[in-house]
Amino acid sequence: MPHPLGNRPSKIIAVHLNFPSRAKERGRIPAEPSYFLKPPSSLAGTGDPLNRPAGCELMTFEGEIALVVGRRAHRVAPADAWEHVGWVTAANDAGVHDLRYADRGSNLRSKGSDGFTPIGPRLLDARDLDPRALRVRTWVNGEVVQDDTSDTLLFPFADLVADLSRLVTLEAGDVILTGTPAGASVASPGDVVEVEVTAGSATTGRLSNPVVDADPLPQWGAMPKVDDAVRADAWGPAYVREPVLDEATAAALRSLSTATLSAQMRKRGLQHMSVDGVHPAGGDAVKMVGIAHTLRYLPLREDLFERYGGGMNAQKRAVEELRPGQVLVMDARRDASSGTIGDILALRALRRGAAGVVTDGGLRDSAAVAGLDLPVFHAGAHPAVLGRRHVPWDTGLPIACGGALVQPGDVLVGDADGVVVIPPDLVRGLAEDAAEQEAQERFIAERVAAGEPVEGLYPLGPRWREAYLAWRRDGR
Repeated sequence: MPHPLGNRPSKIIAVHLNFPSRAKERGRIPAEPSYFLKPPSSLAGTGDPLNRPAGCELMTFEGEIALVVGRRAHRVAPADAWEHVGWVTAANDAGVHDLRYADRGSNLRSKGSDGFTPIGPRLLDARDLDPRALRVRTWVNGEVVQDDTSDTLLFPFADLVADLSRLVTLEAGDVILTGTPAGASVASPGDVVEVEVTAGSATTGRLSNPVVDADPLPQWGAMPKVDDAVRADAWGPAYVREPVLDEATAAALRSLSTATLSAQMRKRGLQHMSVDGVHPAGGDAVKMVGIAHTLRYLPLREDLFERYGGGMNAQKRAVEELRPGQVLVMDARRDASSGTIGDILALRALRRGAAGVVTDGGLRDSAAVAGLDLPVFHAGAHPAVLGRRHVPWDTGLPIACGGALVQPGDVLVGDADGVVVIPPDLVRGLAEDAAEQEAQERFIAERVAAGEPVEGLYPLGPRWREAYLAWRRDGR
């Protein structure tokens, strides 16, 4: 489908970082905007495919607000710069991270391919818009993955136009991609990526582009190349480094009690690895093993809740970022006087393959949540909604939950006694030692049940060692 500009612009300029939510994901806040160029030949329209070359795995999307220059701008002041913007539309700053290494910084091969800058489908007249009142949202297969507003920008639109025009003459029709919010990630062939920009009731409509398999690249020049770091960069917070917890180790942990695991960590000098004050919603038979994905709440401030608590806030993003085998761990400052998750988001976590949920705050809809096939540990049931006490703030960072420091990627195990946190580099050895401890305790329990005194038996002493080894040889 033809793009909405008709003739091609002389240039497409993209901003590296502009939304604070994205800057936090990247771990840096720039003092000044920085830019890269995309070829006009990368322009496309709604319905056009995003072609992922065969041999590439990391086709990325970035929903953005695009500015289309209406009249020539050369050394314009910030106060006058918005007058040079003719239209606003939706854009997808697409790319393949597999080629990013080849042109680090310029992004030419990774983001400059034909069709990698779809925009549209409609243009909004900039004269009718407040540049600080625009909203951009991105969907993948109908699910919202990005949602932010232009009042949060590090560098407002007029500042970008003025800054660029100091050295680069902006011609009518030129396109400025103004940066993407948190949630940009990877799409695969068969996925459909949609982006929409709205201003009140005005809308660009949804820019819709399917991801498709394309022919392999000719065998000359830079070829696709990825490693774990490249995958993590492309996927963003949704990425889990593998292997963190293989199935054999997970199965071993599921057979062990948190009491035994806690004892083994204490032997290793780790005294503060339990999430205190939480209990399972589904009854004492629940068992949870998974990898931590973190969410932090801050105390309620009414003037900030509308900005951070509405729309696709950090709480909802955290759920949508969950990957199979992850546990959503929430820092609610041990304040259970308000709900931190309810039945709808718990169900969504289950559908995304979550291994469990842990919060040191309150649980809403506790009876419904208890009926889900999802381990949920909480500090107490409470009917109040999130906004009574908490502002959902950020995800994917170290947090405190029930007095324990939890980092993304830590291993969590939960049962009727509570939840323990295990550093991932200790998991295998700790599981082996815990299994041996539990075998000894089964032997000891049998002897005590038979009437033996505990002296010299518990803990297992030398007098009982041979009997224990024989018991083990019998397959006990």
